[in-house]
Amino acid sequence: MGVPGPFPSFAGAPDGPVMGREEVDRALAKLAAEHEAIESSLLALQDHAGRRLLEGAELTGITKDRWSTTEQAISLLWSYFDAYSEALTRARELRSRHRWPTQEELTELTELLCGTAITLPSSATLGGSPLLSEELSLDRLVDRMNRWYAEALGVIVSADAVWSALPARIDMLSAELHRTRSLAHSVGVRPGEHPSGDDLEQITAELTALRAEVVSDPLAFWKPAGGSSAPGGGSPDTQRYDRSARALEDVRREIEAVLDVRQDAERRLMRLRDVLSRADRTLAEARQARGEVLAKIAASEVPAVSGPPTALHEQLVAAADYRRRSQWHRLSPLLESLEQRADDELLRARESLTAVTAPLAVRAELRGRLDAYKAKVARHGMAEDSMLVERYDVARRMLWSAPCDLRAAEQAVLRYQQAAAEALVPRQTGPADEGIEGGTK
Repeated sequence: MGVPGPFPSFAGAPDGPVMGREEVDRALAKLAAEHEAIESSLLALQDHAGRRLLEGAELTGITKDRWSTTEQAISLLWSYFDAYSEALTRARELRSRHRWPTQEELTELTELLCGTAITLPSSATLGGSPLLSEELSLDRLVDRMNRWYAEALGVIVSADAVWSALPARIDMLSAELHRTRSLAHSVGVRPGEHPSGDDLEQITAELTALRAEVVSDPLAFWKPAGGSSAPGGGSPDTQRYDRSARALEDVRREIEAVLDVRQDAERRLMRLRDVLSRADRTLAEARQARGEVLAKIAASEVPAVSGPPTALHEQLVAAADYRRRSQWHRLSPLLESLEQRADDELLRARESLTAVTAPLAVRAELRGRLDAYKAKVARHGMAEDSMLVERYDVARRMLWSAPCDLRAAEQAVLRYQQAAAEALVPRQTGPADEGIEGGTK
């Protein structure tokens, strides 16, 4: 329904003691038109949706106080309109007596139309009056009605504007909040367990309180337009709603980040399990190799091999528990720490295996060198040289016996190399032997 406008104002008679017949007729015609306009405005005000809502609502605060005054003003508007109607009816009856009114009738009509011919009881004023009655002219009566009408219309239009805007927006935001809470619950964002869960509880409480306040006290959420004289000039105050909307958007972004963490967490956990499993296998291989080295290599310092990384495994179990209980805010920083430490642990295990198996690598290198010189000697036809055969057999027994004394075996290999080099000096040919010669110490 459109907003009714203010009442027209009857301008009264021109200067002079008594109005003429034509002036009276023009004034009555204007009053009739104004009467119809006033009645239309009052009926529109009576049927305004905002007024019906105010009448049926359980109001509080500012709205309760202002509506109490406004209801009284609306009732007085109808009382004033009745007085206006009665004055118009009396004037019409007086004018209808004669086609050409007498001077006495014109005087009475002038007083009725322009003078203080309307008497109102003291109850017909806002807040009452110590006076028993009040006498008003038609133009003053309409002026007062205009003032009360504007105030009443301002209250009704403002309340209706707030009710039309804010509750629907709050309901839409509440629906979005409900969807966000369901999603948050599915990923473990719960009150007391995640900061965003606590934020959702606060937003829920704020929206519930805000809606109740808007419904019961809409005028508390109305911002009048500065300098506007039109009834209902202004707009709803949405500051609290906007704060809740921004807070919900922040939480929604946080939950999206949690979703990303959830999608990434399993992959990272699987990688962590794989890295730690490889580290465990490497350490187990190092421990087995250490036993083999101690059994096969004599007089060798073999470093000790540590056990599996118990603390890392315990933290991996804790990470899996965080994943199972959807405690992403705890899981994310723990995964970052575990990933670096697991990589370090795998590197340490590999270094430990390398250090433990170093004597075996040395023995394998000595065996290879010994066989390479034997082949060289054979190519030059000196495989049956008794001294070379003797030194080869000594070195071979040392390298293929257990436990193997690496230091003694290395010396034996060197003696065989030197003997072979001395025997082969006159027979050195071509580059075929250069690779082996490069290995001589």
